[in-house]
Amino acid sequence: MQLTSTGSIEENQELALDKIREAAAAGARLIVLPEATSQNFRSGRLDEQAQNLEGPFATAIQEAAEELEVTVVVGMFCPADTVEREDKTINRVSNTALVAGPGVLGGYEKIHTYDAFDYRESDTVQPGESLVTFDVDDLTVGVVVCYDIRFPEQFKELAREGAQLIVVPTSWADGPGKLEQWRLLTAARALDSTSYILAAGQSRPGGNAEAGTPSGPTGIGHSTIVDPNGVRVAEAGYEDEILYADIDPHEVAKTRRSLPVLELND
Repeated sequence: MQLTSTGSIEENQELALDKIREAAAAGARLIVLPEATSQNFRSGRLDEQAQNLEGPFATAIQEAAEELEVTVVVGMFCPADTVEREDKTINRVSNTALVAGPGVLGGYEKIHTYDAFDYRESDTVQPGESLVTFDVDDLTVGVVVCYDIRFPEQFKELAREGAQLIVVPTSWADGPGKLEQWRLLTAARALDSTSYILAAGQSRPGGNAEAGTPSGPTGIGHSTIVDPNGVRVAEAGYEDEILYADIDPHEVAKTRRSLPVLELND
């Protein structure tokens, strides 16, 4: 699901629910929305709208997932801890990928915060510590978020824990070289882990008219699904879009037999 969220958690909740219903009506079993769906970056303090997994946003997503009998992964922010930074007290949040479905309500907290290019996400976001996998039908799914995609060992470990598909809710910045990096990284992580990669990003604000210019952390579009051999099965453009693809666990098994680059856990 490629969309553009706003600074209002209530508006974003309704947008997400509409899109989830649309995808479920088209037959989707697993529906993945971007990082920061509950509140986009650069729209104000994240802690002011952060909610826990028992809050209205997660509850509404969970109820829809139960009703539609689908599993949903969607980016949100949850309250975390309080730290002191340069004589300021900051209420940090966790950058969370909510996982909601029939009988399932949980979340993955982004492990690798974006502390790069003179920006420190860890000042306002508490890094997570634990890997997360879950099952949809006969498929085991791992979860990462955005900047995690630069860390191949996390993807390999998820594969060792059984993941055949790894989903990546993302809000990837636009700018010179950023699309090329995004395409390379999504394909490389599929090859590293011999898994499908499903990366759902925020659309490019301004769409095609702003393509290629710096956007900050507010989206480049180009959500993608990559197979275990690094082949791009589907890719969006800069605008809002829903991608659909069939994920075949047998293709993962076949690739791992042919290309045994991982020492897989029993």
